[in-house]
Amino acid sequence: MQSLLLWINGKAVPGSEHQTFVVTNPATEEPVYEVAEASLSDVETAVQAAKTAFHDGRWSKLPLSERQMHLLRFADLLEANQDKIVEAEARQSGKPVKLVRYSDLPFSIDNLRYFAGQLRNLEGQAQSEYNGAHSSWIRREPVGVVAGIAPWNYPVMMAVWKLAPALAAGNTMILKPASITPVTALMLGSIAKEAGIPDGVLNIIAGPGRTIGQALVQHPDVAMISLTGDTATGRQIMSAGASRVKRLHLELGGKAPAIVLNDANLEAAIRGVAVGSLVNSGQDCTAATRVYVHRSRYQDFLDGVVQAYREARLGDPLSLSTDLGPVVSQAQWQKIDGYVKNAVKMGGKLLLGGERPPHLSRGHYYAPTIITQVEQHWPIVQEEVFGPVLVVLPFNTDAEALALANDVDYGLASSVWTENLRRGLYFSRELAFGEVWLNDHLPLTSEMPHGGVKQSGFGHDLSRYSLDEYTTVKHVMADLNNETVKGWHFTILGDVPE
Repeated sequence: MQSLLLWINGKAVPGSEHQTFVVTNPATEEPVYEVAEASLSDVETAVQAAKTAFHDGRWSKLPLSERQMHLLRFADLLEANQDKIVEAEARQSGKPVKLVRYSDLPFSIDNLRYFAGQLRNLEGQAQSEYNGAHSSWIRREPVGVVAGIAPWNYPVMMAVWKLAPALAAGNTMILKPASITPVTALMLGSIAKEAGIPDGVLNIIAGPGRTIGQALVQHPDVAMISLTGDTATGRQIMSAGASRVKRLHLELGGKAPAIVLNDANLEAAIRGVAVGSLVNSGQDCTAATRVYVHRSRYQDFLDGVVQAYREARLGDPLSLSTDLGPVVSQAQWQKIDGYVKNAVKMGGKLLLGGERPPHLSRGHYYAPTIITQVEQHWPIVQEEVFGPVLVVLPFNTDAEALALANDVDYGLASSVWTENLRRGLYFSRELAFGEVWLNDHLPLTSEMPHGGVKQSGFGHDLSRYSLDEYTTVKHVMADLNNETVKGWHFTILGDVPE
């Protein structure tokens, strides 16, 4: 097994209590990494390192050109180290290497470069004398120490999505990756140092969320918590952070609908929904998990999507020919299987899957699964399964499709498939989701925001909107007239002017 240490104040260090934990390859069920486990003492050390680095200005007060240079160098080094990062990501998470090499990692590199550019693109309200006597302007300033809590489904990409806007805005950070996939996040520490990012600006600690994650949320010197995770965790963090009125950025769960209208390009819809639902073995909060198909196209769609699912190749994540790897753990496998079995028990029809693939004797593999004859109120339609499971339901009218699509607690992502632009734009307005794709499902870009509504949280990753969320707004108001007694002072001292 390879060993990894924590990254605190510019150095790789063992945990203060010298505890470690093991990361297992979900494709082989074998231990592959031994990782230092942070203690509460390590949390305190990391927070103080970040606090010191913030207040002495070694990062926040750098000329913007220098801050940009370091982030661009960070991106270049991430690209230069891609081979070892891709392999580590596949081994710890079970993600196919082609997904990491051609999607996750390029997006991460692009995201760093985007925010390096955005930090010099300063915007703000025009300076003016709004009341005739004072000149006002706006300063956007970094929040301070940010704790970024990244999920296990996109370990390196989501780590970068946290650190890139936070550092671009001038903050310092403690990054806590998920305990089952901490490896690639920990690898970022030495890369950041080589890029010239000062000690203490980026700290990375690994360990259980119930202890070190909770300590970060409640720490008085942590100004902001940025979480990507499930909705239950988001609620816990909101509750824990309330005592200090903690600033929160929460990108939570999803239950994305795909609506296939009667005028859709059916072949495009079938392939697009298959890809959008099977990505990362369905372990994606934006994955297409429930499809509503116009009754006139329903059977043709079913036939096509079953065939597309049959073509998905499950196997060794390290092989470029593998389409789907395992799910991340046995616990996740059991959760997925529980939803499927429950749906069948309630009367759902299993068209495909619902089992471990027969040709794979080890690893947490779950066969691509399609279920029909389900009801809107069933858990498999309403709740986040987070696996390669698709439910398909028919509808008769546009109004019915919209009502069904919106009838969940989540509001992260959705898609509409139609050849009629006006119809598509109408649906994009009426769908209660932070993201609406027309004739596609899944792509994102660094320039545009990604975030949800309802139980999918608040705040945005990507885009200028994300950069703004890692800053505070300060209004500066200056008297230009140099008068000792000002015209409004009589309201507190003096008589009303005659």
